Amino acid sequence: MDEIEREATVVVAAGPDSVVRSGPLAQKERGMSSTRRSVWSEIGGYTAALVGPPLLTLALVSWGGSDRRNYVFLYLGLVAAIGVLRGLWPALLAATISFALLDYFFTVPYHTFTMSRPEDVVNLVIFIVAASLVGLLASMRRRVLMQSEALARQLHEANTELIRLNKEQAEAAQSAIRIARMEQQVQALRQSERERLDLLANVSHDLRTPISTILAESTADLSSEDSSGRLKVIAAEARRLNALVTDMPDMARIEEHALTLDLRPMHLADSIAAAVERLNRASPARAVRWSMDEADVDVIPDWDRLGQIFDNLFANADHFSPVDTPIRVKVSQETPGYVTVRVVDSGRGVPPELRDRLFSRFFTASPDGSHHHGTGLGLAITRGLVEAHAGTINLEDRSEPGASFRFTLPKAQS
Repeated sequence: MDEIEREATVVVAAGPDSVVRSGPLAQKERGMSSTRRSVWSEIGGYTAALVGPPLLTLALVSWGGSDRRNYVFLYLGLVAAIGVLRGLWPALLAATISFALLDYFFTVPYHTFTMSRPEDVVNLVIFIVAASLVGLLASMRRRVLMQSEALARQLHEANTELIRLNKEQAEAAQSAIRIARMEQQVQALRQSERERLDLLANVSHDLRTPISTILAESTADLSSEDSSGRLKVIAAEARRLNALVTDMPDMARIEEHALTLDLRPMHLADSIAAAVERLNRASPARAVRWSMDEADVDVIPDWDRLGQIFDNLFANADHFSPVDTPIRVKVSQETPGYVTVRVVDSGRGVPPELRDRLFSRFFTASPDGSHHHGTGLGLAITRGLVEAHAGTINLEDRSEPGASFRFTLPKAQS
């Protein structure tokens, strides 16, 4: 198979209407063709050297001009032409034959190879020397032309080979791109499968715990003295199940970018006041401090989703803060076109090793670092809702104890 590939002829398009063959076999064919052309060129050169001077002589004798001394220039021109076209040795042969013909037909005594005048001898010697020089110079010029042509052919072959290599490289690059895309698709499918399995595991865990608790407490003897406490446990776990069932569709819509918002200009202070009222019903002892003047600004949110953002941040701050410490809400306008809101608590803060996982799905923790009985979707949903409003949310670095969640909302044009 390798031998066949090495001897194969590669066909490459070199132009709109031409086809160029390249490869070892094609190069061998071009070498044989060049050798044949060289042999025929030599034969043609010697033929011109043998036939050209007699033909010129026949023409001059037939013409019969009186100034025969100028005939020498015609022979020199013929020798130069043969030298340019056919090379040095055909030119020297033509010069020798021209010398003999000049001596025989145009030097006294005519029709003999003897010369009666010394100046004729000198003239013919000068002719043969000049003709040889002319033939040499002409052959040198021919050699330069042939080298130029050979260089041009080499450049053409190199260009053809380069086109072939470029085509192969382009095909290889396209193959590499296709392979890379397939690898990305495989990685995406693997990541999707891992996320699906993680989701099933987390949902299964979060469902199993409250269901087990409800089953255990509900099957116990409720007529005993601790029945009130057991009913409270059942109610708390039922609320947890309800929160999980409520949060899961929201998380799915956020991840699929299918969340729809009813965006309308509204007063930010109204949303904060409503969220504080809801928090006070769930945690009456928790104080929330905020400034009506700071919050006296119009934003463009979805009313229900903005309330959900505040509810999640307030619930998180309420859970991680000591009972006697307030939650603080700060409103500012730091970025043009946006309103910045901070929800600050006085808890222990978030350890550095947990910051990267803080907004992940199903991540839960308690104030002492142990497991927290929540859905673990609150902050993940909060980030998705803020980003759906074209805002950003992050946990700020603080030198004081506690956590500060900063998020932005689009400001309504006044």
